[in-house]
Amino acid sequence: MKKLPLLLLSLCAAALLPGCDNHGGGPQKKLRLAFVANTADNYWSVVQLGCDYAARQLGDVDLEFRVPAVRTAEAQQTMLGELVADGADGIAISPIDADRQTDFLNSVAAKTLLICADSDAANSRRTCYIGTDNVSAGQQAAELIKAALPQGGKIILLVGYAKAQNTLDRVSGIQSGLAGSNIQIIGTLSDEHDSAIGQKNAEEALAKNPDLAGMVGIYGYHGPAILTAVRSAGKTGQVKIVCFDDDSDTLAGIASGDIYGTVVQSPLDIGWQTIINMERYLRGDKTQLAGGKFLIPSRPITQKNIVNFMEDQQALLVKLKQLRP
Repeated sequence: MKKLPLLLLSLCAAALLPGCDNHGGGPQKKLRLAFVANTADNYWSVVQLGCDYAARQLGDVDLEFRVPAVRTAEAQQTMLGELVADGADGIAISPIDADRQTDFLNSVAAKTLLICADSDAANSRRTCYIGTDNVSAGQQAAELIKAALPQGGKIILLVGYAKAQNTLDRVSGIQSGLAGSNIQIIGTLSDEHDSAIGQKNAEEALAKNPDLAGMVGIYGYHGPAILTAVRSAGKTGQVKIVCFDDDSDTLAGIASGDIYGTVVQSPLDIGWQTIINMERYLRGDKTQLAGGKFLIPSRPITQKNIVNFMEDQQALLVKLKQLRP
């Protein structure tokens, strides 16, 4: 239940997203659009809210949001095959293993509009990537790490899907952002998007590396997992934590000073923009997706600006109340 306030804030934010006039024409054939996530968690629940709001706002879209029962590329591909067979006009996917899925994604792109959202498959024939500039987000995380560790030190990265493009891009951004600094990445630990394994990885890293100065979590659940491990090891404040996304435990950790900072994405906007732009593309307006990438900015949050961040969320609630009849 602790996740509910963030979800409600995200839903409130949806009410403030740019409007769509359904093109001002008469009734049109409903488009069948689908979004295939890569797992079930709070982040994807917010993405789904954005997708659902866009579909309701447009009025000419039947939307199916799917989450694989098992977190594998094969499970995603089974879903894609079913959606193509069912006549989907457009499909968005966050690929788990872009390189291994490229050939299959190409076969899907030959039959329907294919968009990559949240994580890209740049070598595929997808029409566009919609989501965070993950290299830039990684560089933002690197700046947080350098600020947290001005004297340098050894750090370890925790990742979910090691071969997902968003993982590779964030790690690349962190590496380039740390180049020339006194901060050394001594390991990268993968957990296949399992928070329990992520916490275990953090605990083992702390036990094996008594001189560890910091830990960086690439996915949203990593912040709370690392924080739990650091607190259990009695190293709060000693081992600096930088992570991604706005899990409620992460934000509480920043407010208390136990987590140095996080880089927040806009999952609601990712979902909304994906459905809106797929519909526009299929209706003939291809301008927004013409460049192959539609990037949505991320934002670093620390103790210095967390109050402003939370005030922004509260302001959404106030504005929503003003919109009510």
